[in-house]
Amino acid sequence: MPWNVAAAPAAGECSLADLPLRTDAWVRALHMDAAPHERDVLLRLLEIGFLPGEPVRVVARAPAGGDPLAVRVGRTTFALRRREAALVRVGSTPPGALAEAA
Repeated sequence: MPWNVAAAPAAGECSLADLPLRTDAWVRALHMDAAPHERDVLLRLLEIGFLPGEPVRVVARAPAGGDPLAVRVGRTTFALRRREAALVRVGSTPPGALAEAA
């Protein structure tokens, strides 16, 4: 799957906003058909490292499941709003395991 096209979710995939706390996952894609006003957010996500294959984990959430989320991508931790995290598709299977299963 090309990294810039959001396809139908596969088993074990969800948005980063819905990822349970402290669960290992890997970036699959960004939701590139997002609304025009979110294009800057998509660019920022790419620039800070939300690239396909990168390990990602939600390390904390604000009380009552609100904003922001503390998210680790690679070795860096960022605060993201839920609407920003919803633009990132993640999967529970490491990228190499997908190729081996095919």
